[in-house]
Amino acid sequence: MKAITEEILRYELRSSQPEVYIIPEGKILTPAAREYLQQRKIRFEKEGGYTYTHQLKAPVRTDQPQAADAAPPSTPRKVVATKVPPPEEVQIPGQPQEQASVPKPKYVDYETGAFYYEKPEHMTQLFGNKLVCKDHPRILFRGKLDALQASVVLAQAMIQAQGGSGKLIEELSDILKHLREMMRCDVLDEELCPETTIGLTHAELREQSHNPMKFYNVKQMVLPDYSMGVEYALLNKLRTDIRETEVAACVAFHTGKTFARGDIIEELNRLSSALHIMMCRYLAGLYQAG
Repeated sequence: MKAITEEILRYELRSSQPEVYIIPEGKILTPAAREYLQQRKIRFEKEGGYTYTHQLKAPVRTDQPQAADAAPPSTPRKVVATKVPPPEEVQIPGQPQEQASVPKPKYVDYETGAFYYEKPEHMTQLFGNKLVCKDHPRILFRGKLDALQASVVLAQAMIQAQGGSGKLIEELSDILKHLREMMRCDVLDEELCPETTIGLTHAELREQSHNPMKFYNVKQMVLPDYSMGVEYALLNKLRTDIRETEVAACVAFHTGKTFARGDIIEELNRLSSALHIMMCRYLAGLYQAG
């Protein structure tokens, strides 16, 4: 006798919510399948008129007319449990149950646990075979991170095209390397372990960013102006892009009163400090063309 499993039901009812599920003749529900229908509040009937619900301990015939003087609804009806046992208890002695074959789902909904045999167009992979909607905060953060990397490459190309500082382009390559490693660690759910950025540790980045007069004889956060040149304007634009990405990361990794992936959030904060330091180095004349 073939058994209808929970997996089969999930596949059959993936896009519908019937009031009653009919159990075909010669098949039974597994306990897990029966529980699944109860959770979805779907009644199930044996083909031929027997109805089962989670309130009943035995089947009740639905094809027999009720007597005119039937007891009022408040009076419990007597149920004879000897006619037909519940479907999951029906077995043929000496004959093993057969499991119906269904395709194995390829994807799982990260939020709901639902199965998918094909990836819906409005969803994308968070990691592994876990899917989320494309407007999920984690995906929005990755989009910001992707756009930030593109902005760094564009800035390098513009500086190179106008014969700008090779040292500046090299330090931007270091920034880009950290951003790409950040993306990799997020996708693979690995810890981000940076060592130095533009030659400075996290502590040094923080110190120099907060006291540029001491290190570069430049005031802190000099407001940009077009007269300062394209390179300075590009550095300032990258600094603001990093800040926006940091905010997106805080939204993506915020759960309740805690924040996951503090390593990524901290690294973005230090990268914005690194861009501020690069702006100070530019004003101090440390980036010479060539």
